[in-house]
Amino acid sequence: MTEKIYPVPGTQSFIPGTEIEIVNPDLARGSFKYALFDFDGTVSLMREGWQRIMLPVMVDSIRGETPSTPEIVAACEEYIEESTGIQTVLQMEHLVEMVREFGFVPEDQILDAKGYKQVYNDRLMVPVNERIAKVDSGELSLDDVTVRGSREFVKNVFDRDLTIYIASGTDQDDVRNETAKCQIDQWCKGGIFGAIGNVEEYSKDRVIKGLLADFGLHGSELFVVGDGPVEIKNAKSNGAVSIGVASDEVAGFGWNMHKRDRLIRSGADIMVADFGEYEKLAAYLFGEI
Repeated sequence: MTEKIYPVPGTQSFIPGTEIEIVNPDLARGSFKYALFDFDGTVSLMREGWQRIMLPVMVDSIRGETPSTPEIVAACEEYIEESTGIQTVLQMEHLVEMVREFGFVPEDQILDAKGYKQVYNDRLMVPVNERIAKVDSGELSLDDVTVRGSREFVKNVFDRDLTIYIASGTDQDDVRNETAKCQIDQWCKGGIFGAIGNVEEYSKDRVIKGLLADFGLHGSELFVVGDGPVEIKNAKSNGAVSIGVASDEVAGFGWNMHKRDRLIRSGADIMVADFGEYEKLAAYLFGEI
């Protein structure tokens, strides 16, 4: 089946006086009972720059002892972009395939997905642990390591008696530790889910399907918030309302227009750069404006 790609509209519609973009004005509002949030890049900036770390890991793994080529770099950049939001081990499974397809590395030197994941995680956790240590010491504030307004928005949703879930492609122990460091775990009473090693037992799509089935929900009773095409597509395919977050992760706020276009093509109903206007966003979602 050919995957449906949603066009980026030529004209923009916003909630008056805001930068909250309404892509689908016909979405059902006001009856939400549950909310599911992606974590990295949506709420947390602890792992900001993970793409810049994954890219050389993938390129170096593919090229082996040969010089890199523009084709290798382009293939890796394209895959990282389209796979944002899935479990890291699945990205590394694809890396194994790419290593074999390019053919620069002898078969007996190709690692398995877990091996490549270990290489990537070892590099990624250096800056992550540095940020965590700076939060613990007070050198960085919670605002420094979260997307603008994200904690306030999660609390606003919690105060409206919705059950909140976190679903991340990051390993479950790490995402639980980092949600605690960002102090949003207190509002995520539904559960905090991450990768558990067995890819058959966990995915964002599986969590969404489970919510809808276990609680007998209509899609309009669940909204999904994320900065990656994976969770937006999962929300759309299951009939849930999707909110895309196209934030400049280096700054922690403001539009990343490339990310915006990608998320709209993935099916986002609403687009925000960050949650600086969280009160208006919540009021719109709950039919108050």
